[in-house]
Amino acid sequence: MKILLTNDDGVNARGISVLREIALQLSDDVWTCAPDSEQSAASRGVSLHNPVRLRKLEGRIYSVTGTPTDSVIVAMKALMPDSPPDLILSGVNRGQNLAEDVTFSGTVAGALQGMQMGVPSIALSLARGFQGAQSLPWETALAHGPATIKTLLDKGWASNVVPNVNFPDTAPDAVKGLQYTRQGHRDFQMTGVDRRAHPRGGEYFWLTYGAKKSNPAQGTDLRAIYDGYISVTPLHTDLTHEDSLSSFNA
Repeated sequence: MKILLTNDDGVNARGISVLREIALQLSDDVWTCAPDSEQSAASRGVSLHNPVRLRKLEGRIYSVTGTPTDSVIVAMKALMPDSPPDLILSGVNRGQNLAEDVTFSGTVAGALQGMQMGVPSIALSLARGFQGAQSLPWETALAHGPATIKTLLDKGWASNVVPNVNFPDTAPDAVKGLQYTRQGHRDFQMTGVDRRAHPRGGEYFWLTYGAKKSNPAQGTDLRAIYDGYISVTPLHTDLTHEDSLSSFNA
């Protein structure tokens, strides 16, 4: 099995080295093509107005001067045009991709691009900030990643779907199991601005993003992570709200 790895935290991020360790437990044919710098929250951005450069770092590890979506496109079209991967893994992201996060996540975007190009793809993230840990428990992703991916491969999924995997920020032996979930919705605004005075006059803003707990329903990705489970949510790109469509057509 040929596996392609990408992410949005950058080719030198801890998460993609963890993902490589996970992938090597599934196959000895593992390739990496990821952004050369952090592209968190890049969503499905594509570099249409700037050239994208590809650089070989070592072995089968490459970087691109672009987004996660660029990375998958360049890998598929330039690195392996005649021998595409059998599986694309995007992550392991430094922080959760749950609820509304998935619409601007570069991690999810990399997997969506792989799916769009006909390759089964999985997004993987490691939650942080919920269980009081001072550092991210990468060992949890390492311990549970291979089995989670194998379980999904055994089950299979629709060609227009991306499984979105989130690991809880607990120790490996504290993980309670795996739940198949739907996308949740937070009951508060996560985003804000930090207004600051510019030393040369005027003002500027840093965008802020919170990570506190909401009060999600059972069966959602948020609730699973809060309760210490691995969450797997099947995502797809059809954002049509069917009830509204029916109402408009009534």
